[in-house]
Amino acid sequence: MPIINLKMAKGRTAVQKQEFAARATALAAEVLQVKPEWVTIVIDEYERENWATDGELHSVKFGKGCGASGTEEPPMCGG
Repeated sequence: MPIINLKMAKGRTAVQKQEFAARATALAAEVLQVKPEWVTIVIDEYERENWATDGELHSVKFGKGCGASGTEEPPMCGG
């Protein structure tokens, strides 16, 4: 029974998370040769003030709302 744990900053929509779950489940089932109903996905979401990269909190590094839409990066996102 594969368990996939996705850790990400808060801000994605339920629709985006559903699409991720559907695609990841299908891919895991195909590659690992298991039934889709055996695949479990756990999504852990974190506030950007609780996540740091290269020694800098994401709330500082990227600013408020960066990536909140999940599909676009505002100009100040540092991408």
